[in-house]
Amino acid sequence: MGLGGCIILIAVGAILTFATDWDMQGVNLDLVGIILMVVGLIGVSTFSSIARRRRVVMPPNTPVVEEERRHTTRRDGYSDGYGI
Repeated sequence: MGLGGCIILIAVGAILTFATDWDMQGVNLDLVGIILMVVGLIGVSTFSSIARRRRVVMPPNTPVVEEERRHTTRRDGYSDGYGI
């Protein structure tokens, strides 16, 4: 049963409990409505906890940057082409 089914159970239970005044011999429709609402709430909480557990946060793919080597060259003004 998905989230939609749970919401439908809550809605039907609320309708039976608060919006009807039917009398059936041997059946208390107010109690049936309350039971449906409780089952729907349990379903919503179970569904949300399972859905939260399924969400796995993956770190973004970042390119691997190798360590840059430091060049220790002497800059005397002539070897870089500016002194010519």
